Amino acid sequence: QVQLVPSGGGLVQPGGSLRLSCAASGSIFSIYAMGWYRQAPGKQRELVASITSSGSTNYVDSVKGRFTISRDNAKNTVYLQMNSLKPEDTAVYYCNAALATISYWGQGTQVTVSS
Repeated sequence: QVQLVPSGGGLVQPGGSLRLSCAASGSIFSIYAMGWYRQAPGKQRELVASITSSGSTNYVDSVKGRFTISRDNAKNTVYLQMNSLKPEDTAVYYCNAALATISYWGQGTQVTVSS
């Protein structure tokens, strides 16, 4: 079992930055691939960024160059640094831990980009 607790969401103006964190407990964090997903109202949940156990990263095209995913295995935490935020980034963001067919989800954290 893995418990995931996200933090760091909030309201930010367009062009601003936020950093999301997701603290994991309950298992060996370092072996899991970690991901950040988001779901905007009326839209399907989409994978925003992911990082493998070895540190390889992947991003959806719409956030490339603006968002950075990272992990600190010593702290059992995954981060999503979000820069140059746009109104279309507004969504509930979820962290995910995956290993083979096993998947764990944290509660969502709201990110709102608005002036």
